[in-house]
Amino acid sequence: MVVNFTNYLSDNNLGNKLPKRIMNDIQFSSLDKMFTNSIILTTFNDFSNWARLSSLWPLLYGTSCCFIEFASLIGSRFDFDRYGLVPRSSPRQADLIITAGTVTMKMAPSLVRLYEQMPEPKYVIAMGACTITGGMFSTDSYTTVRGVDKLIPVDVYLPGCPPKPEAIIDAIIKLRKKIAQEIYNDRTKIDQGERYFTLNHQFALFSIVNEEKSNQQLLNNFLQFEETSKITFAKMGKETEIFVPLRGKE
Repeated sequence: MVVNFTNYLSDNNLGNKLPKRIMNDIQFSSLDKMFTNSIILTTFNDFSNWARLSSLWPLLYGTSCCFIEFASLIGSRFDFDRYGLVPRSSPRQADLIITAGTVTMKMAPSLVRLYEQMPEPKYVIAMGACTITGGMFSTDSYTTVRGVDKLIPVDVYLPGCPPKPEAIIDAIIKLRKKIAQEIYNDRTKIDQGERYFTLNHQFALFSIVNEEKSNQQLLNNFLQFEETSKITFAKMGKETEIFVPLRGKE
């Protein structure tokens, strides 16, 4: 309710002592007031970040028990949609992929393919201990990838077995804060050659690199591409020192 005390009753016995009330006065009295309520001064970078962090469309990549937590997260108690998140079934309409569960060697090419099909800018949340480090399969299993960050770059790590819905919401809030601080020019200068991408999505295992530490690199046959790449996976493995520890020969 807006009360205007500037207009008074002319036919009242009290003369100019009683104010005249005007209900829902939506008209602006001055031009300056109209500008202050209609114009927002900001930069293109801040406006773009605000639009993207308010409308994240996730691709839910669930492979294990951690994915069950999304059932309660989408419900009315935790209200997954209040942050503007709309789950998508296609990676071409998603800008966020949430990996939940164990990632095996057979599933690694499919995960990389889904990540490649997502448009830029795109983000990754690694959910659960099995996704981050391999979990309970990281010791003796020779078919499990020890961390999804060896395949695709991860923005937010969400530990837990499984993480609670409150923890998932906290990870989304942290990702929103990260998006709010991004610079548009930095996003456009991303070199795709430095990403962990493949073209034919075929992985191969090689001999043990170091028998003392029982480490073995996860390599793919980049040299067999029809389209040659300047940066090979082996070169990136030396620069970043990312190895996949596998069980050595006894």
